[in-house]
Amino acid sequence: MSPGNEGGGGFWSKMRAGLEKTRRRLVEGLESVVDFSEGSEEVYEELEALLVQSDMGAQTAATILDDLRERVGKRGLGNKGEVLEALGHILAERLACGEGERELNLTRDPAVILLVGVNGVGKTTTAAKLAHMFKERGHRPLLGAADTFRAAAIEQLKVWGERLDVDVIAHAFGADPGAVAFDAMKAARARGADIVILDTAGRLHTRSNLMEELSKIRRVIERESGHQPDEVLLVLDATTGQNALRQVESFGKAVEPTGIVLTKLDGTAKGGIVLAIELETELRVKLVGLGEGLSDLEPFDERRFVDALVGLDPGE
Repeated sequence: MSPGNEGGGGFWSKMRAGLEKTRRRLVEGLESVVDFSEGSEEVYEELEALLVQSDMGAQTAATILDDLRERVGKRGLGNKGEVLEALGHILAERLACGEGERELNLTRDPAVILLVGVNGVGKTTTAAKLAHMFKERGHRPLLGAADTFRAAAIEQLKVWGERLDVDVIAHAFGADPGAVAFDAMKAARARGADIVILDTAGRLHTRSNLMEELSKIRRVIERESGHQPDEVLLVLDATTGQNALRQVESFGKAVEPTGIVLTKLDGTAKGGIVLAIELETELRVKLVGLGEGLSDLEPFDERRFVDALVGLDPGE
């Protein structure tokens, strides 16, 4: 992402446009299905295939279909519009959560946010977007360039810091990431920053030595602050589909993520991955990213997401 390329337009309008492929597949698929009032099992098998194709996964799709089958039977739904509306309500209910579950924990001063994930998911860009979002809310963020395995990542974060007028703590290429975390914590206290955002190198979730390094960064933060990171956000690329679930499992063992940042959600025909993540893991999607602009990062809103996914507002 180029630091000079910032998107415009309404965020959720972009979301709806970005998920058009998924929505069209579901809606057009329903149009091709015979009358639901007939209760044919083939009807539900076809719809289940549509849900799986949207990357909800077989387990999640089966659970949702069981719920839909029950509602259609109880209410005598046969009209495709009614069935689609019922599906929208089911998705919204499945994604609903308790108050504050999707909010970032920023109660400490400084709060520490650790960004983790595999290569290429957009962690460095997400770090910059977070800094921008926090500045807009009146916070004083500080960025730590703990991705010392890529010289380009260090330079990219420095450029973002200059543009945002946010301090960036960085060491030379190849330096110890734990040392960067240590200096970032010291600098935050000395400079009055209230949020520390640490960008880390992309780890292959199959490489145990690199995952252990993340654990080391966590230990440094705990030693310097007296507590674990306030948020460990696992950044996932929505276009990777079901592979995202394997990343959740692997990173969960090493660094205990507190939430998900789902990037590139506007560029996939498989928006159902949100349902798979939330229903098959204990993590919540807290933030979603779309394009390359600084403002293209927003707290996840399940009702707006369902609207973008199936083409209707489940709150209506």
